[in-house]
Amino acid sequence: MYQLFGVSFLCFLQSSSYSIPLEELRFILSSLGRFIQIMEEVGSDDTVPESPLSKWRNDFSRAFQYYLDRSAPHKVNRWLGTLAAAAIYILRAYYVHGFYVISYGLSIYILNLLIGFMSPKVDPELEVLDGPSSPTKYSNEFRPFVRRLPEFKFWYATTKAFCVAFLMTFISIFDVPVFWPILFFYWFFLFFLTMKRQITHMIKYRYVPFNFGKQRYTGKRSAESTSGSSKD
Repeated sequence: MYQLFGVSFLCFLQSSSYSIPLEELRFILSSLGRFIQIMEEVGSDDTVPESPLSKWRNDFSRAFQYYLDRSAPHKVNRWLGTLAAAAIYILRAYYVHGFYVISYGLSIYILNLLIGFMSPKVDPELEVLDGPSSPTKYSNEFRPFVRRLPEFKFWYATTKAFCVAFLMTFISIFDVPVFWPILFFYWFFLFFLTMKRQITHMIKYRYVPFNFGKQRYTGKRSAESTSGSSKD
């Protein structure tokens, strides 16, 4: 940027009709070169030091992401921790006898996550060009079930929701007085309609979002079958 300014200044001197003595021209050029060099050094050294708070936040974010990635294979332990967080929140809500609006919003949010967890990534009703992502009654070809919301993201969002809801129970502004049976029956009605629609969709397109009862093939079993055939 500063070099471009110097070149433009020289072009201006050459195009102007005003004659400058040689001594003054040398002085101007040397001063201009020294100015450009100083400004480039200042620009290269102009680094804002990282504050302790920002450094601590970056270190905490990296450590949290590291342990979060390490917890990915431990599915059972992760969900046991989520159940513990849910139990703590339920005990807290029962102890204070309030914050029913937070509990209602939390249950609606978890229901939305559950629907995403049980739904395929690509809805068969909307597929036109890519082909079905799950087996349907028109095809016997096996296709793996790909969730719209993966299990890890479902677990993380659910756990974070319980933790945030637990912290919100310590803020009195969220304790809105409501008649909680109305919220409970309204949520139950939404849950019934949503699950009915989801189960109907599962039956129609013949997919199961869970692995319970599905046949699994392992390398040991295949090795035993090959060894038995070779003995015969």
